[in-house]
Order: sequence, then C-alpha cells, then structure tokens
Amino acid sequence: MSTARSCSPKHAPQPTILEEVVANEHPPRWCSVWNTTRSEFDLLLFSVALKLLLFPSYRSTDFEVHRNWLAITHALPVSKWYYDTTSEWTLDYPPFFAYFEKVLSIPAAYIDPAIVDLHNLGYGSWTVVAYQRSTVILTELLLGAVLLRFIKRSVDPPLQRLLSGSLFFHPGFLIVDHIHFQYNGFLFAILLWSILMARAGQNLYSGVLFAVLLNFKHIYMYLAPAYFVYLLRSYCMSKSGQLLTGRFATLASAVVLVFLISLGPFIWMGQLPQLLSRLFPFTRGLNHAYWAPNAWALVTAGDRIMLRLITLFNLGIAINEQGIASASRGLVGDTVFAVFPHIKPFHTFLITACAQMVYMIKLWRTPTYRSFLNALTLCGFTSFMFGWHVHEKAILLVLVPLSLLAADNYAYFKTWMIASTAGIFSLFPLLFTSAEMPIKIVYCLVWGATTIYPLRKRVYE
Repeated sequence: MSTARSCSPKHAPQPTILEEVVANEHPPRWCSVWNTTRSEFDLLLFSVALKLLLFPSYRSTDFEVHRNWLAITHALPVSKWYYDTTSEWTLDYPPFFAYFEKVLSIPAAYIDPAIVDLHNLGYGSWTVVAYQRSTVILTELLLGAVLLRFIKRSVDPPLQRLLSGSLFFHPGFLIVDHIHFQYNGFLFAILLWSILMARAGQNLYSGVLFAVLLNFKHIYMYLAPAYFVYLLRSYCMSKSGQLLTGRFATLASAVVLVFLISLGPFIWMGQLPQLLSRLFPFTRGLNHAYWAPNAWALVTAGDRIMLRLITLFNLGIAINEQGIASASRGLVGDTVFAVFPHIKPFHTFLITACAQMVYMIKLWRTPTYRSFLNALTLCGFTSFMFGWHVHEKAILLVLVPLSLLAADNYAYFKTWMIASTAGIFSLFPLLFTSAEMPIKIVYCLVWGATTIYPLRKRVYE
C-alpha cells in the first residue's frame, strides 16, 4: 500500500536548490510546444534580434539576384523561367529553389508589388530589404530545429549542444546569409537533416533528403560521391557484400521520384537542355570573380609570377597574349593562362575524382557513420581545392560536416580549428565596406572564444 500522502500548500516540502535550478530551466508552456529549454529559446531570440539589427547592413549583388528571381517566378509562367534575360541575373538554380522563390513571391506581391516587378531592376526600398532579410531568418529556423534534434538524440547532449550552437551561430552563416545575402542556413539544414537520418540508421530518408537538396542547389553535388558509396554499401548491400535488390530498388525509385518532381515539367516541355545550360555554365571560367583560396588560385598566381619573370628577364618563353589580360581582372569569364597550359572543366573533374577515390575506397571498406562524415568533409575539401569555378562560399561544405567531428579527438579538433580559422577569414573580403569591419571581426572573435576554448577543454578531458 502506498504511504504517500497529499500535502497542503502550507505544509508542502520546500524544494532544494538543485530542484529550483531544474525548475527554472523548464521552459514556459509556449516554449515547451517546440521541445526546447528556456536557455535554448533565449539563444534563439538573441540570434533573431542580432540578425534584425543587421537589416541596414551591406548587401551584395546576390540580394538583387534573389529579388529578380522572385519577380521571374511570380511574373512569368514556368515555361519561361529558365529563358528570361530581362536582367543579367538569370535564374541558374535547380527547380526546387525556383519553386521556393515562387512561394516567397506570393506574400512579397502583397507586401510591395514593386518587389515582383520584372522590370524594376535594382529595386532597394526598405520593404524589399526587410522582406528578403526576414525570409532568410525565418527559413533558417529549420537549421535550428535540426540542430536541436542532434542534441535530443545524442549520447552526450552537453557536448552536442556545444557543437550545435557553434553551427547555428557560425560566422559563415552570419557573413554570407545575413549580410552578404543568401539562403545557406536553410539549405545546410536539409543537409544536416540528411546526416541526422544517417546517424539514426534511417538511410533511405537520408538519401531522399539529399536528393531534395540537390534539386535546391546543385553545388551539393560535390558531396554526392560520399552519399553514393555510403548508401550503396550500408543500405543496399549486406555485410557479406551481397546486393539487396529490394532495398536498392526502393532507394533508386525514391531518388528518381524526387528528380521527376523537380525536373519533370521541364522534361515534358523539352527544356532540359536549356535548364542544364543554366545550371552548368562552364564558360564562366576556372576561377570565380573573387578567387576561392584553392589550388587554382595558386596556379593562377604562379602564372602571373612567371609572366612577370619572363617579361623582366626576357627568357624567350612563348606567352599567350590572351592570358596577359586574363585571370586577375575580377570579372566573370574564362581564365586563360599566359604561360601555363590551359585548364578545362574535364581536367578539374579528373583531378577531383582521382583525389576523392582514395577515401571513397576507405568508405566502401568501412561504411560507418563516422567514416561517412569523414568522406563528406573530404569530398567538400577536394572539390573546393580542385573544382571548376569554385565560389569562396563553398568552404562551408567543408566546415559544416567537419564541425560534427570537432570533439572526437585532438587531431579532429586541431583540423577543425585551423580549417575554421582559415575558412572564415577567407570570407572576410565579401564584406569590404568599413561599416561591417568591426561586426565581422568582433563577432568572429566572440564566436571563437565561446566555441574553441570549451571544445578544446572537452577534448583534453
């Protein structure tokens, strides 16, 4: 028989200090709906408030790019989306992102019809600034939700909370999304969601989510080899190496279905070649207008040095006249070397594939979750170093999966610390105006102090 008895409020036992702390950590009712603690919700509010303060900050041409895409998808039928050339900022993302812009254009038309006016080029009123920056904040909430799931399903929640916090407040997202302007937080949320499914052993959902991501932004193709090997080896094959035809057919059908939903209308209209020409514009050149700090930047710089030496000392080596005015102009266009042999897209693909083959073999032999994370990181790094027309922002493809490994051991931590420092610093030139100089420096220092030291302490423990 139970010996418990009810207590009146007057005679109820007083809570201990520990119980008071735990009670204070419990979120209010409106917070518990989202399964978050009070501190997590407070951090979310702080993040939103900080990003609201950045509304008046510098914005790049990408801001007008996305405004124009709102106008294209709102004003034109689907059949003309990938043909329109009203602006130089033509639509060159996969269809899912175009559909995403279409959805965002609906409230934009009610808020300010000028936002979705196709001929209103360079529109920069306060309404469009507030609306577009708000959509970045709102869609980035998916990133917060996924990172919270990483914490809830972790064997070491305090450590995972630190890693998740470092990613949610990552300087790369603040610089590229909330000042420069893009939607990387939303897109990396889908990637991390896919990784979370892989960690949970739900590989079919992981593959489907990655297929969805590819149809939002094709830059994630850099990570596709790791997904292909891991899913084939861990989901479609038995431990003895036998192909499980049922699972293979299920995964293949699901991925094909995603691509059909995305590309189907354009295949039916006979526009697939046009769409692919927009997605893969190889005429843009080896280097991006702002060089990514990769192998080709070093090769290009070496070519300029060789050109200078040949000119000064009259070495008698043949010079390509087209290369004299190329490579360092800061313009989008094909990179032509003055001294070194010309690099074509096939060369970059071959070098990247050969480099990736080394750890794809290891992933095939050891298809574990940790090997998968390693392979994702190295695929991103290899593609960043040797890919064609690599954007400087592609360094996030390395830093995000690497962050999930940062606390595994000291070697991972040191690699993550060096890569994060160099990668974040490489993004600084994106914000070249004086007003943003203290913001990027102070924010990165605070992020480093609140992330690197605690992680280092955990690794040493």
